[in-house]
Amino acid sequence: MNSNIAISIQGISKNFKIFKDKPVSLKEKILKLRSNHFEPFNAVKNVSLDIKKGETVGLIGHNGCGKSTLLKLISQILYPDQGMVIVNGRISSLIELGAGFHPDFTGRENIYINGSIFGLSKNQIDERIDEIIRFSELGSFIENPVRTYSSGMYMRLAFSVAINVDPEILLIDEILSVGDSNFQKKCYNKIEGFKNSGVTIIIVAHDLGTIEKICDRVIWMDKGVVREQGDPDRVVNLYTQYMNKKFVEQRQEEHKHKEEKKKQADKKHQEGQQYPKEEMQVEEELKTSQQVFSDDIRWGSKEVEITGARILNNKHESTNVILAGESLDIEIDYKINQPQEEYIFGMGFYTVDKYLVYGNNTQISKLKITELKEKGTVKFKINECNLLSGNYKLNVAIVDKNHRALDFIKFYQDFTVISNDKAVGVHSIDHKWEIIQ
Repeated sequence: MNSNIAISIQGISKNFKIFKDKPVSLKEKILKLRSNHFEPFNAVKNVSLDIKKGETVGLIGHNGCGKSTLLKLISQILYPDQGMVIVNGRISSLIELGAGFHPDFTGRENIYINGSIFGLSKNQIDERIDEIIRFSELGSFIENPVRTYSSGMYMRLAFSVAINVDPEILLIDEILSVGDSNFQKKCYNKIEGFKNSGVTIIIVAHDLGTIEKICDRVIWMDKGVVREQGDPDRVVNLYTQYMNKKFVEQRQEEHKHKEEKKKQADKKHQEGQQYPKEEMQVEEELKTSQQVFSDDIRWGSKEVEITGARILNNKHESTNVILAGESLDIEIDYKINQPQEEYIFGMGFYTVDKYLVYGNNTQISKLKITELKEKGTVKFKINECNLLSGNYKLNVAIVDKNHRALDFIKFYQDFTVISNDKAVGVHSIDHKWEIIQ
């Protein structure tokens, strides 16, 4: 192996068995009351990587993508089913913090136990124990049994032992949220110190800001394979876009399911069917679907009435979540109870704090409407939604030519926007920074 390589991962794979109905007692096993049926789960699939000495590498990906399994394969907590991992250097793992702690022993005694697990001799622990105790901020509690510690105290002690091993290779798995904000700063500073001294670091974290800040390279894992790797900004941005899209798709499926249940409830209501006890929840949802608004958010003469409104995504599906940058439509259904000389349809976006973000109507857009069918729909099209991530409210309205309210519904629907733009505020603006010298 190249002397400049700290870790060489060569075609490793790791599979687990996911039992569907595993026997949990001897009786069940003998009588075969449950089956031993299982499905294989490919946690890591034929992954090959080289990590250079002194490099800080971040592993990102959704839960179950294989990043923690990969870390355990490197640390030899697990062993691969195929392939090999070659490590050139002394490893310290911040993975299973507190492994080996005995609850009845004091914090000081457990420092010696845990330190020996990390390969330190008694003399080496003697030299570092004061620094370990100081770093943990446990004070006099260090002489108390570990079973009396809070979870935060337990993790601080475990972290303090693991971080004082002087490793050549440091593996970190989702433990940088230990303790309060001041303790976390100390942890980050310690890791920065390792980085500056040439320690090879592999870190698994969902905090993408931390990953971007401290890593030289980011590896995005998905379904057990490396999907992308390279510059932190580029890979994190690609991963963020992917996860935002997946989140919107998931929310959209939930919305479609709820809308379908409402349609079924509406149909039963129209047919005069009675609701069985198990369908009482559906009846409650029907009440919600009928959109009864209080007088402080709905007003007007009702000479023209709004019978429904919806937000449609770029697939023309009714939705309550939008991915910024995509098109959307707002449809307003109406019913004319008394004809008017002119009809003005309007819409508006508000923040959750009820501040107006944007408002428009047919008059502003130079569309004069003097004739309409008795029932119909008016559509407001947005080619590209440029709101920033956040929760918003939609209002819809119909007024006459004198702007007298015919039907005005404020905060008709709540909806969410997911944006890849990290700017702050409510509106994304196309821009470019330049340096003029």
